[in-house]
Amino acid sequence: MAEILEATMLLCFGLSWPLNAYKSFHARTAAGTSWQFIALITAGYVAGIAAKLIAGAVSWVLVVYFVNLACLGINWAVYLRNRRLDAADAACACEAVRAAS
Repeated sequence: MAEILEATMLLCFGLSWPLNAYKSFHARTAAGTSWQFIALITAGYVAGIAAKLIAGAVSWVLVVYFVNLACLGINWAVYLRNRRLDAADAACACEAVRAAS
């Protein structure tokens, strides 16, 4: 029963990551996204995986941890892409200001 409850908790948290990645991808900006938050969540999942491995409690629930971590990896990729887009937009804005001067 404990594994089912743990997996349920992980699934509830885990479903938010694909939704967040989709929203961020379409927003095309990193504004409002905290890399510190994503890093903290990533560290939490890595700690959870390490705890399972150290305790020898390897079960099917570990798969859910890895799926969530993969979804966070997608969020990292979208965040980094959006940062590049933001930098490119800022560079274009600077060029427009210089051209207008």
